[in-house]
Amino acid sequence: MDSANLSLKRSFQIQVRVVGALLMREIITRYGRHNIGFLWLFVEPMMFTLGVTGLWSLAGASHGSALPIAAFALTGYSSVLLWRNMPGRCSGAIQPNLALMYHRHVKVIDIYASRILLEIAGTTASFILLGVVFTSIGLIKPPEDILKVIFGWFMLAWFGVSLALLVGALSERTEVIEKLWHPVSYLLFPLSGAVFMVDWLPSSSQSFILLLPMVHGVEILREGYFGSAVHAHYDMAYMAISNLLLLTLGISQVRVISRTVIPE
Repeated sequence: MDSANLSLKRSFQIQVRVVGALLMREIITRYGRHNIGFLWLFVEPMMFTLGVTGLWSLAGASHGSALPIAAFALTGYSSVLLWRNMPGRCSGAIQPNLALMYHRHVKVIDIYASRILLEIAGTTASFILLGVVFTSIGLIKPPEDILKVIFGWFMLAWFGVSLALLVGALSERTEVIEKLWHPVSYLLFPLSGAVFMVDWLPSSSQSFILLLPMVHGVEILREGYFGSAVHAHYDMAYMAISNLLLLTLGISQVRVISRTVIPE
């Protein structure tokens, strides 16, 4: 093995150790060592999804179709938590961790990576566990196409990662971004596809709502869950290009702020 490959392998090993250490630090800082500790990682998103499902069921709410409320809420609200929580965690993430920048192996991207991985792990664990529990008690049926569900989940996670890097980097350049993101995320929630299927909208509105990349991910995820019971509208090439553009912008902005971060 030549020196270039050895250097690359060594760099990768250091990167993994750094992100792993930051992950453990983030878990302890956020959830502590008391009560159920790190289990809050997936219990927290589970409680949100269960709460919404329970309220809809108790109220006998109708979402415009014969789809089971539990499965509809699970696929919708879990997907929102997946992409919306990551930018929120990355926004303003560098300032509280400036002391860590004294370590030469700790970079800005490592702090973002640890927070992003934590959110993905928690939301994914919640989604899987609730899906298994709901299926085992007969509340919902198993997904008709598990590969489509996985692919949709991956695309939504990719969108969340790209958006998180961009929002996180921009929030370090101006506090306005951090203050704007919270109301913007709430405004995006009802437009994200969590509470509707695109096919239920008027034809004139469908093309506009499909401009939002995450809607495509929710649509294909629900098609994987419900199969022929729904008529999904999505263009995964469009979502992939949108994700790639967002990711490129995010990484470029992370590189910019990496040169300006001064440890305290």
